[in-house]
Amino acid sequence: MSKARQLADLGNVYDDGALSNRNRIINGAMVFDQRNGGSSVAFTSAAYKLDRWVGAVGTATGTTIQRSTTSATGFSNSALITIGTGASPVAGAVNRIYQVIEGYNISDFAWGTASASAITLSFWVRSSVTGTFSGALYGASTIQSYPFTYTISAANTFEQKTIIISGPTTGTWNSTNGAGVYVNFDLGSGSTFKTSAGSWTTGTYIGVTGSTNLCETTGATFYLTGVQLEIGDTSTPFEHEPYSVTLQKCQRYFQKLGGSNYARLFAGFCASTTEAPCTYVFPEMRAAPTAGSSGTFAVYHGAHIVSTATYLGVSAQTTTSIGVSGNTSGLTVGQGALIITNNDSSARFTLDAEL
Repeated sequence: MSKARQLADLGNVYDDGALSNRNRIINGAMVFDQRNGGSSVAFTSAAYKLDRWVGAVGTATGTTIQRSTTSATGFSNSALITIGTGASPVAGAVNRIYQVIEGYNISDFAWGTASASAITLSFWVRSSVTGTFSGALYGASTIQSYPFTYTISAANTFEQKTIIISGPTTGTWNSTNGAGVYVNFDLGSGSTFKTSAGSWTTGTYIGVTGSTNLCETTGATFYLTGVQLEIGDTSTPFEHEPYSVTLQKCQRYFQKLGGSNYARLFAGFCASTTEAPCTYVFPEMRAAPTAGSSGTFAVYHGAHIVSTATYLGVSAQTTTSIGVSGNTSGLTVGQGALIITNNDSSARFTLDAEL
């Protein structure tokens, strides 16, 4: 078989959707936004925004991020960052969007050994500002970074970029359920966090010296989608997973329950006249999650009686289950019980096991 035919067949294999689980980035197509549902939110303090994506722009006041329906061909969504009032970053400023990849998902890279594999990072980007932009990978367990650059040539036009990164043969790289590697897209970090591009270097860096500081331009926009990081030195077509598969991957790190009136969340029984302990069992999360809640909840029990919950008690978190108690009054010992949202479509219960 000729070399050309081999390459053609390889392309067909990828286009047909084979060779799955290539992409170590989760929600690279920016489809899921459990926290905000596509609403524009402030991007000025470091926190998770779209699923698995975290970051902040503290230099430019009023900066926002949202899941956008403006995207590259073949994609439905992107992450849109809109700079507020532009400003130049001070030396120690950190302005970026990034994803932390779990150690389990890079264990086959063999980084830190003589057999370290190269990887390929590809993505689609669009900005109202042109120029040389940058980013960097850095390790969670080793002080090593690989800064890279890419050029945005045309304003307000999606362009695909590909970065080939050699595998580091030194350092200790986490291969368990902790943070493995950070994949950063710089939006104008300060000089403390920038250095030369194109090789692994000692230090924790986010971008490259002299690259474009998006945060300096008032009203500038930056769209990102189709982010893929895969083993090897060849870029393949973006791995479009089934909706349910990507959602399940996101829910390993974060889950949100509720969102409708009288949503039934947890089942249990009335242990006393004031407490209804319930249990929620779920597919394994990365770690025992931290629970959070907002809005109004109630205990549904007996003959269709709803008693408003004064608070929800949380206990016995594991990676696959959590105990949630509805604390109220007027319960009958031994009756079955449900914890529900109390005619409150804004009520939310969250489980957070992010890195």
